[in-house]
Amino acid sequence: MRDTDLDEVLATVRRFVRNRVVPAEADIERDDAIPDELRAQAAAMGLFGFAIPEEYGGLGLSMCEEVRLVFELGYTTPAFRSMFGTNNGIAGHVLLEGADEEQKKAYLPRLASGEWTASFALTEEDAGSDPGGLSTTAHRDGGDWVVDGAKRFITNAPVADVFMVFARTDPRASGGAGISAFMVERGTPGLHIGPKDAKMGQAGAWTADVHLDGVRVRAGALIGGDAGIGRGYTTAMRCLAHGRIHIAALCVGLSQRLLDESVAYAATRVQGGRPIGEHQLIQGLIADSGTDLYAARALVKEAAAAFDDGSDTRVGPSCAKYFASEAVGRIADRAVQIHSGAGYMRGVPVERFYRDARLFRIYEGTSRIQQLIIARQLLRTARGA
Repeated sequence: MRDTDLDEVLATVRRFVRNRVVPAEADIERDDAIPDELRAQAAAMGLFGFAIPEEYGGLGLSMCEEVRLVFELGYTTPAFRSMFGTNNGIAGHVLLEGADEEQKKAYLPRLASGEWTASFALTEEDAGSDPGGLSTTAHRDGGDWVVDGAKRFITNAPVADVFMVFARTDPRASGGAGISAFMVERGTPGLHIGPKDAKMGQAGAWTADVHLDGVRVRAGALIGGDAGIGRGYTTAMRCLAHGRIHIAALCVGLSQRLLDESVAYAATRVQGGRPIGEHQLIQGLIADSGTDLYAARALVKEAAAAFDDGSDTRVGPSCAKYFASEAVGRIADRAVQIHSGAGYMRGVPVERFYRDARLFRIYEGTSRIQQLIIARQLLRTARGA
């Protein structure tokens, strides 16, 4: 995208987020839902397909461009971005990374337009941080595939129109081997969605269990066709690498909001006859948060550039996600501390964001998993492997 076009998109999204979504945050928290008009406006702006190539109906943003957009989206409740983030991220990238051309042409435009909301169904009760341990299976039956299993904590599951389901197609294989990916549309017999999960934070972003009981799908539902058999785990890991930079950028956006809330409060809240921001200990909290924010933003931009040129699609995404998700947690904690008792009260933005931020250190690979990825890859490089 040309720089002038990108600048226009960013400016439009910034105005929309700050003028329309931010004022709706309390309603979203109360109702645990994104208003229909915000969803429709997001679709009209192309937000359901910003990371999908233009040839399939999206905006075709590069990773460097995407993170700049997500910085803006992250300034408000994470539920707003979650509504369309999976279409652009881990679910949409299942098609971009693993589908054949016929599948891409048939299904990516539906995701890009917002006609379909997608879910990425990988996590299971006993296969979260180690997705290679999944127990969902798929076997051939004539020209079809039959899928059995259960998934947990699946984002958008209550409203999803299509699920990217990962299942073991080779029962003799272990770990990541023998796993394939399937598209399962809502309404397919045997597909059942559990009740919405009751979560600590991120109200309006819905998750639920997904049950697959003898779900029969046609051969064309196998991502990549027969060439995709056994490639599901590799596809999932590539999707997660992209998603980790995306989540890191989201953390940067939320960090900026938290810092802005902290500075505004410190500049106006009076104790002892003067604003609390004049006290050096409060200034220290603000300085630490500002430094965390600058570092996280720079790291995300660097990781995005390396991802785009292909020089680092593994360590950089994990470093960015690890640091930025931990940083936003620290910044949220300091924001509550700066607000003191007010920061512990429902209805105050930093209290809500404190709960929202906690999830970033868990999903799309916990902080401990990111540490393992980073360390093992660096050690492998040192050995010359």
